[in-house]
Amino acid sequence: MTLSAIDRLAQVRRHALLGQLLLGAAIPVAVGAVLWRMTSPGAAVAVALVGIALLALLAWQRTRAFDTPWLVRQLDARRTDLDDSADLLLAPPASLTPLQQLQQARVRERLRVQPAPDLRTPWPWPRIAAVWLAAAVVIVATLLWPSTTLDAGTLAPSDEPAPATPGIPHLVAQRLHVAPPGYTGIAAHAEASLDAKAPVGSRLTWTLRFDPQPTAATLVFHDGQRIALTRDGDTWSAAHLLAKSTLYRVVAAGTEGLPPTKLRRLDAIPDRAPEVKVLAPDRGLSLVAVGQTQWSLAFEARDDYGIAPTAALKLTLAQGSGENIAFKEQVMTLRGSGPATARRFSASLDLKTLGMAVGDDLIAQLSVQDTRSPSPQRAQSPGLILRWPADLGQESTGLEGLVKKVMPAYFRSQRQIIIDAEALQKQKRSLPADTFVTHSDAIGVDQRILRLRYGQFLGEEAEGEPQPPPTNDADDEHADGDGHDHAGEAAQADDGHGHGQATSASGAGFGREADVLEAYGHTHDHAEAATLLDPETRATLKKALDQMWQSELHLRQGHPDRALPFAYKALEYIKQVQQATRIYLARVGPELPPIDETRRLGGDRKGIAPRALGPLARPQDDEAPAPARAWTALANDSVPADVADLDALQAWLRSNETRVPDVLDLFAAIDEVRGDPACAPCRQRLRALLWSASAQPPAQVPRRGAVDDAGRRYLDALRQEPAR
Repeated sequence: MTLSAIDRLAQVRRHALLGQLLLGAAIPVAVGAVLWRMTSPGAAVAVALVGIALLALLAWQRTRAFDTPWLVRQLDARRTDLDDSADLLLAPPASLTPLQQLQQARVRERLRVQPAPDLRTPWPWPRIAAVWLAAAVVIVATLLWPSTTLDAGTLAPSDEPAPATPGIPHLVAQRLHVAPPGYTGIAAHAEASLDAKAPVGSRLTWTLRFDPQPTAATLVFHDGQRIALTRDGDTWSAAHLLAKSTLYRVVAAGTEGLPPTKLRRLDAIPDRAPEVKVLAPDRGLSLVAVGQTQWSLAFEARDDYGIAPTAALKLTLAQGSGENIAFKEQVMTLRGSGPATARRFSASLDLKTLGMAVGDDLIAQLSVQDTRSPSPQRAQSPGLILRWPADLGQESTGLEGLVKKVMPAYFRSQRQIIIDAEALQKQKRSLPADTFVTHSDAIGVDQRILRLRYGQFLGEEAEGEPQPPPTNDADDEHADGDGHDHAGEAAQADDGHGHGQATSASGAGFGREADVLEAYGHTHDHAEAATLLDPETRATLKKALDQMWQSELHLRQGHPDRALPFAYKALEYIKQVQQATRIYLARVGPELPPIDETRRLGGDRKGIAPRALGPLARPQDDEAPAPARAWTALANDSVPADVADLDALQAWLRSNETRVPDVLDLFAAIDEVRGDPACAPCRQRLRALLWSASAQPPAQVPRRGAVDDAGRRYLDALRQEPAR
């Protein structure tokens, strides 16, 4: 390539690069101006330079399109006298044929006589002007926007009005410097207002100027704390470590008789505890799959300021069964990835390395902490369990058919029913659904037999079970060859009360009422003749039968877990019945003397001592809560504010801050009413806030309280009655 062609191509590239920079540089410049006003100058310059550098890199990439083939096409298109031979200018003469060398010489001569046209692309001046005009508008608006932050040596004018009386010190300029803790990553800044929101632990520094200068100045907080301002030339300063949200005001010496200045508010933003979320696996309990050798875990931890780069993964391996369970713990350190406020932690556990085998459980739990200093906050993830199920093929399930259960045959206790139900519930996962329901139904039958056995003490019918259940070694010779059970027919004929004998008796007494009642009457159906238990014991036994009935209901339906609470309650009632020792015969109980009807409603008070009741104490008005009294007093605008007892209200509020949604707002409302008692909007605002502080009505009917004065007088009068 000749030198003239190289220069021309470089000129085109420089022209295109400058045009791209001129068009796009307005955007990073405008962004830098905004950041200059909102943050620090260093950050604004850095952002602007980085933006311009990225723009230059992009423009340089676009100029790569202006290469030698592009130059040849442009020369051939704009100069017809080159005979489409501009490419010969790029080839060395030694590589050309004599004819090509002759044509190359002609092309060079023509370019020497008439130089090539200007190949530079014109700049888009309308677009450049529009972009820079928009950037100028943004820059001007940013400079004119009122700032909420101040430089280190600048004081903002105060918004407090000057007193009507001249010569009284008042605040004319102010600045509040806020330095958050280092772990938050928030830069220190200065506020033009004396109200601020800052993280807990921030250091606040006030710089104030008064006119005229007072002899002393103090920061007075709503909880009684006072911080004295120190004078340095014509300014006053003080420092405070923000531990909680508070209200304060600036008080200068010489203003004691004037209305108090406006209360300022400092909101302390607490550092929230970290939050841990499990990303994988998607369930709390996982079972080891066939051939699985790894267990993948993934967590995400979030915090408002930042999570520590490392976290601890606690692994607990539980081995064994029954009472012989051994635990082995170990801790792994995981390094997170991603931004500080949302870090991700992942691990892939090797089950063989951890020593996990069949029947073991592996529990994993991640513990993270934030960057708060000096005491970081910690959080733990939910526990994740990996279970390796035992080999069910090794269980001796075939023995169940070889063993006979003789417990239901003679009589099973309530405690045994509970033990069987608990054992069956533990085997729910290992048993088929039909087998589980069948076993539960068998236990329900045992519960029914036990309920009927206890029911005989209350005179209940046998529900088709007149005889106790036969034992396993019962005689089976009653059945004939065709399988017909004659013993069953005999049992049906005899209901257990001697009725079978009556049916086979002679008919000598047939038709007589007494003989019929004697033969077929159920004397145990009468409550008086059923048992020798006292009424309280009978009531307890009836409760036990009710609980047995509910237990039987759920067991027969295949829900032993639902039946267990009723079975426990039935066992408790049975124990109470067993401990009852007082019995009596209902028919020989005490007989009360008959009532003399002639003395009823006669009005005769002979022998009755007079009952003089003492005076009833009337409730005092000061027994009502302070918010209720203040709310009632503030309803009438004609009543002075001091009637509402603002001091008592403020004292009550300091001891009940947690009962109010915004306690600082209520303190400020009290201060406004105290400063201007005639302000009707202030009174209404305080009254509205007091409604939120009032006691909420109970969600249900409250229980009856202690004995009041009237009840106490009545009981005292009864005690004074002479014993008869």
